[in-house]
Amino acid sequence: MFDPIVAFFQRVFTAIGRGIGLAVAWLLWPFVALGNWYRGRSWIIKGPIGLILLCLVLFYAYFVWHTQAWTNFDPDYVDRYKLADRRTPAGSPVSGPGTTTGQSGSAADVNRATVAPSGADSTTEALAVAELPAGTVCQTSAVVEVAADLIDLNVNQNAWISSMLGYKLGFFGLDWDDTPWLDNKASFQRGINQAVRRTAVELVDSLGRVRGTSGVNADLQSARGNIQFDEETWYFGLNPFGPKTPTPSFYRSAMRDLRKFNVSLGKCEAIFDGRSDNMVEFLDRVANDLGNTSAIIRERSEFHNGGWFDTRADDRFWFAFGQLYGYYGILSAAGADFENVVTQRGLGPIYTETMKQLRAALRIQPLIISNGREDGWIMPTHLATMGFYILRVRSNLVEMRDILAR
Repeated sequence: MFDPIVAFFQRVFTAIGRGIGLAVAWLLWPFVALGNWYRGRSWIIKGPIGLILLCLVLFYAYFVWHTQAWTNFDPDYVDRYKLADRRTPAGSPVSGPGTTTGQSGSAADVNRATVAPSGADSTTEALAVAELPAGTVCQTSAVVEVAADLIDLNVNQNAWISSMLGYKLGFFGLDWDDTPWLDNKASFQRGINQAVRRTAVELVDSLGRVRGTSGVNADLQSARGNIQFDEETWYFGLNPFGPKTPTPSFYRSAMRDLRKFNVSLGKCEAIFDGRSDNMVEFLDRVANDLGNTSAIIRERSEFHNGGWFDTRADDRFWFAFGQLYGYYGILSAAGADFENVVTQRGLGPIYTETMKQLRAALRIQPLIISNGREDGWIMPTHLATMGFYILRVRSNLVEMRDILAR
C-alpha cells in the first residue's frame, strides 16, 4: 500500500543526490582535468610545477594559520594593569623631593609643577612653570601604556593581517572582506587600531600639552603620524610603483614613540594635562567615534538583512568588537590618569558602570555572525545586539561629559 509513496520519495532523493553530484563534479572538473594532465607529463615538467604547488600550499597554510590564531586575545586584559592600585593622576610626582608639592596640590598645581617637554616648538610661548627638584619621579600615563600595548598586540604578538600578501591577493581576486572567510581577525585588528588612532590624536592635541602655552610633544606627534599610516601596505606596491615600508613597521615606531613619551613623563620631563576640560574633550571624541561605528552598524542591519548569508556583517561586527576591546582598556586607563577629576566630580559610580558595559559587550563572540531582520524569528541579529551595547556605552560617556561640563 505504501510502495508508491516510498518509490516517490526514493526518486526525489535520487534526483537531489544526482543534482548535488553534478554540481560538485562541475566544480571539481578543472582540477580533475589538470590532475590527469599532470600525471601524463614527465618529471622535467612535474618537478617545477609540483614545487610551485607546494609553495602555494605552504603560503596559504601560513596565511590561514595567522588569520585563525588570535594570540593573547583576552577580554579581561585590563586586570593585569592593576589600575585600582593607582592613587596618583598621570604626570603627578609619586616619589622624590617634589612629592609633597605634587600630592598636596590640585590637578592645576601638578601641571604648574611640570617642566616643559624637551621637544617643544621654539616658536611657541614658553611654559611658565617651576622645575621640580632633581630626582623626582612622576606617575606615568596608563592611557599611553595601554595604547602602546594594544599596538604591540596587533603587530608583534600577532601578524597584521590587513597588509599580508595573502590578504591583499584575496580569494581568486575577490576581496576577503567580501567573503565569509578569513577576515574576522583583520576587522578586529582594525577596530583596535581605530581606538588607538583616536587616542593618539587626543594625546597630541590636548592631553600631552598645556594648550596655548606649550608646544606639541615631539614623541606624541611622531606616534600620531605613524599610527595614521594606511593599514594595507605590503613590501611592494603598484601605486606608486616600487618597494615600500610595510604598515607594521610604522605601527611599531608609534609604539616606541608612545613608550618613549611615558619614560619622559616618569622623569617629569613631559606633560600630561589632566584637567577636567581635557577629560570632557576626550570623552566627547570617543563618544563621537563610537557614534560613527553605531551608524555603520545601523545601516548594515537595516538595509542588508541577509541573515547568515550576509558576507559583510562579520566585518562590521568584528570591527566594532575590536573598537570596544581597545576602548575598554583605554577608558579604564583614563579613569586612573584622571583619578583626581573622577573623584572630585563624583564620577566613580557611572564610570564603573560604563566599564562593566564595555566588558559585557566583549562576551558576545558568536561563531557565525548573522544579520537577520530585527523582527525575525529564525536568524539572529548580532549586528543589532552589538549596536545596542555601543549605544549604551556612548550614552554613559555623553552623560559623564555633561556632568563635567556643568
